[in-house]
Amino acid sequence: MSNYMRILLFFDLPVKTKKQRRDYTRFRVYLLNEGFDMMQFSVYCRLCNGHESMERQLEKVKRHLPPRGQVRALPVTEKQYERMRLLLGERMANEEKVTINQLSLF
Repeated sequence: MSNYMRILLFFDLPVKTKKQRRDYTRFRVYLLNEGFDMMQFSVYCRLCNGHESMERQLEKVKRHLPPRGQVRALPVTEKQYERMRLLLGERMANEEKVTINQLSLF
């Protein structure tokens, strides 16, 4: 039985001022550097090796939150994630970049 989990991260950040745009960019770059992949605009996803790994990653994200806006995290099991349905459009290439089988190799 797999204990892999995914973090789905949703955010809505203000970008009206130069500082707000800089905060948005810094947060987005941080997520990418931490291994999150963009699923859609302001929706990012990261594969974690179990519940403890997921909790540690969420704590790291909390330490890098921008000062304003909304950021939500939805932890889901890999089984739940695999049941996600794409209703319109096609899967993006980065959605298939890291799979459980590839993670197991490390």
